[in-house]
Amino acid sequence: MRLSRNRGGRSAGRLSFSILTVAGLLVLGGYYGAAPESSAAQKHRTASDCVTWQWSQPNADKSNTRRILSPINSYNVTSLEVAWTVPIRVPAPPNRWPGVYATTPVVVNGIVYTQDLDSNVYAIELRTGRVLWVKMYNSTINGPNGVNVVDGKVYGATTSNAFALDARTGTELWSRNLIRTETEGINMAPGVDRGTVYVSTGPGNADAFFTGGGAGVLWALDARTGQTKWTFNSVPLDLWGNTELNSGGGIWYPPAFDASGDLYVSVGNPAPFLGTEQYPWGSSRPGPNLYTNSMVKLNHLTGDVIWHNQVLPHDLYDWDLQNSPVLTTANGREVVIGSGKMGYVYQFDRATGQLLWKTSVGVHNGHDNDNLYALNGEYDKLPTLPVTVTPGVLGGVISPLAVDDTTIYAAVNNHSATWVTQQPPPQIAPFNEATGELVAIDLVTGRIKWTRQYPSSAYGAATVTNDLVFTTTFDGYVHAVRTRTGEEVWSVKLPAAVNAPVAVHGEYLLAASGWPFTPEERAEIVAYRLPSTRGGSQ
Repeated sequence: MRLSRNRGGRSAGRLSFSILTVAGLLVLGGYYGAAPESSAAQKHRTASDCVTWQWSQPNADKSNTRRILSPINSYNVTSLEVAWTVPIRVPAPPNRWPGVYATTPVVVNGIVYTQDLDSNVYAIELRTGRVLWVKMYNSTINGPNGVNVVDGKVYGATTSNAFALDARTGTELWSRNLIRTETEGINMAPGVDRGTVYVSTGPGNADAFFTGGGAGVLWALDARTGQTKWTFNSVPLDLWGNTELNSGGGIWYPPAFDASGDLYVSVGNPAPFLGTEQYPWGSSRPGPNLYTNSMVKLNHLTGDVIWHNQVLPHDLYDWDLQNSPVLTTANGREVVIGSGKMGYVYQFDRATGQLLWKTSVGVHNGHDNDNLYALNGEYDKLPTLPVTVTPGVLGGVISPLAVDDTTIYAAVNNHSATWVTQQPPPQIAPFNEATGELVAIDLVTGRIKWTRQYPSSAYGAATVTNDLVFTTTFDGYVHAVRTRTGEEVWSVKLPAAVNAPVAVHGEYLLAASGWPFTPEERAEIVAYRLPSTRGGSQ
């Protein structure tokens, strides 16, 4: 880990708390209008106590905790029933890679806002499921994408442009082209804070991924006009001396924002991976390849690097540190949590970037140090091809974490890839052979508390409300698990395979079947609702 406080940093480089019966009544009382806290009680609250009731951000809040207060808990989750469904408007053949929907919706003022993998934006009335408007872009993207709604504007991106829409009508207010080359694209839901929209390009789009010349650039845009405030190059634009072959960096999920407005970003991997026949084991991009696979803290006013910690220098296997950073406190210490496709969860000190612990999750088959061997030129320690690597390019912690007061929840994929030659693509194991896990990790120590096994990949991140953690699996199921024990208490089958997380807002759980494999399967957004709660959630 290196600290970096010079202005050159900008250009140096791309799926709770447990509720017993009485406690549950107290929480539900709060939901329906209990008296506010006294000032003395407020003084004793910690950062992790400030849990939102509104799923108004892509990961619930600006700390990316994916934790929400709601009436839904382990005692009533089995009574959830379908309230409405909305078809996803993407004309596509069955098994379109990687499906037609991969995001988490947001809910603002009683309206669900979301985006499909053709970049089209939907506004849906939460209470009725009535579609209010759809803004069609027909710009195919790999995702995870999504929108962010702040101050009456919907912020999102196509494969090339960041945009703002009027939240009431869907009318476009501004659009900015951000990509520099035909090998770049945008795949993230924007972060929005203090009048600034944060959108990153990355080294790929639906037509070309890691084909050379694509670099990650984070853009800080004025939320009102779309004008540039500053940019941060997550990799050098000269791509370590070979712009025709190399690529890398980019940010795939929204940043986290602390109380001062500074932001934390997780940066993706370098390429080519493994390498090429002429330049094996990433030798066309010598060195650690900053800021790939790094947690980076940036000054929100200037984009300067405050600190960075690279967890995987000279990555070989497409093992991004791609998930949104999560801000919380652990035993009174302000920390940031990172995770990615390398199959590790990391905790850093928020002030200094010091690595406090790291925990391996899921299946690893002995290649965790191959990047260091290649970095140091120890090629005799590297495997002979063909080689099967787990986690593979679609493995590890591939979607965001959730955090409550004591525990981190990680959805994990055990999906291998076999490299026959140096050049991609590898032979990816069949999807029906991949398995998944939901893992609970102690927030303070990094110790694994429990693991829930699934027969299918857990693509659906983690979402926490009260004493439940939700995830989805590729075989089309939504799962609800007790946070304390990992015991599954409810599951439901969606009308197609799932490549997206769920959101919880009030008495509603929002899910989507985003990857139909047959003409009979349906791509649609599905809202589940508790049948007997009073009032409603706006």
